Amino acid sequence: MQVTDLEYRVIRSDRRTIQLQVSRDAEVIVRAPRGMSQARIDAFVAQHEAWARNAQARMAAWREAHPEPTEAEKRALIQKAKAILPGKLEHYSALMGVSYGTVRITGARTRYGSCNSQGNLCFSWRLMQYPDEVIDALVVHELAHRKHMNHQKGFYEEVLRVMPDYYERIKLLKI
Repeated sequence: MQVTDLEYRVIRSDRRTIQLQVSRDAEVIVRAPRGMSQARIDAFVAQHEAWARNAQARMAAWREAHPEPTEAEKRALIQKAKAILPGKLEHYSALMGVSYGTVRITGARTRYGSCNSQGNLCFSWRLMQYPDEVIDALVVHELAHRKHMNHQKGFYEEVLRVMPDYYERIKLLKI
């Protein structure tokens, strides 16, 4: 018995809690423990239907505002990344007193930057669609991982030491 007309997909796994999420393509997904009854899942979805519909609308608006780049636009963004990231990395790594390994440009959709334990950095070419203030903030964020491979207090102290307006810059990534 489905209590709501909201369409959703259920993914059952060895977990203890139930979770509702909306994917980038606005699909509602319920992650539930294997043994949870369908009636309990339906009730959970009905209880959170307003949130799910709001999230779907936000995702649809985001997709409309951020259409997938054409191949030519993608190539231009990759070239932009290759042109500007080395200078930004050189500047901020000297300022922060850190080194780094290789730098890769990826097509990641949700993770605009990453740093592994060997000091290798990855940046998504999609980041190049944002203002310089955001790109600088992501560069500082990833370089701060060279001192703190976590997101604990010391990490954010390092980021804010170099870029006091970091939080304002990162807000520009949000819808």
